[in-house]
Amino acid sequence: MRAISDIGDPRLVKALAHPLRVQILGVLEERVASPSDLAEELGAPLGNVSYHVRTLAELGLLKLVRRRTRRGAVEHYYQARGRATVSDEAWSQVPSVVRRSMVGVALEQAVSAAADGGFESDDTSVTRHSLTLDEEGVREACDALAKLHEQLAAIQERSAERLDGSVGDRQVGLVTMLFEAGARTGAPATANA
Repeated sequence: MRAISDIGDPRLVKALAHPLRVQILGVLEERVASPSDLAEELGAPLGNVSYHVRTLAELGLLKLVRRRTRRGAVEHYYQARGRATVSDEAWSQVPSVVRRSMVGVALEQAVSAAADGGFESDDTSVTRHSLTLDEEGVREACDALAKLHEQLAAIQERSAERLDGSVGDRQVGLVTMLFEAGARTGAPATANA
């Protein structure tokens, strides 16, 4: 099956419409794992995880990287075919149910990291801005975030060249969000980053 490469592809919407699938993709973007590993890590039933892993693999978002015989059964290990990225333009085309699911997973990852001590290091950062912007200011903020994302991709590429799998290698997370703060309350529209 052809891998998904277009945000307009209905298979992508199907893939991202379920929160567990988004969580599985998030883990498998970072490392190789089996459905059994994923079920334990995500606290979900193995049958559910296996079903969603198969669906993601059928949609071309995951690849099987190895098989291992374990306790008389064959365990399959998967990895994401690439980091799932959605441009600002593509995001505007994503149905709201998928947006909510993806935002929910990003927030869950941050909350989980906080609960596990992920913000204890001196080089972590939590910054919140409350801004009142006009339309041009919102566009400028979006452009600034796009530049930041480009810089982060370049930093990751340079790091990948230096990584050797040693104990000092660190897995970090970053969530950036620009949203309407008063969208539901009737308050004046502001943008937060």
